[in-house]
Amino acid sequence: MNRNWLLVLLAGFLEIFWVAGLNYSTALWQWILTIVAIGISFTFVILATRELPIGTVYAVFAGIGTAGTVIVEILFFGEPFSALKILLIGTLLTGVISLKLLSDDQEKKSEVIKEAT
Repeated sequence: MNRNWLLVLLAGFLEIFWVAGLNYSTALWQWILTIVAIGISFTFVILATRELPIGTVYAVFAGIGTAGTVIVEILFFGEPFSALKILLIGTLLTGVISLKLLSDDQEKKSEVIKEAT
């Protein structure tokens, strides 16, 4: 995994926290942490899109955030468990992973073309 995909992964992970912060923050310090997490998360996405396809980055970022938020809601905030939710998260993650793999293949092809010229 290269540096840019690591940024996307970290941005998606931070998204889980700031989305929960938007819903559950009550104290000023919690709101400040939420705002900082939003800023860092989007900064990471912006940096990653300098080298990676924007559509793929956004899909991976949103997929990580969506799946992670649903899982965190179930595990920590009492959201009812549903087998259908887990199935849909699995479907979402399959699509996100497939997009990333497709992007990696396209990057390799671009590198081969650059080396050949």
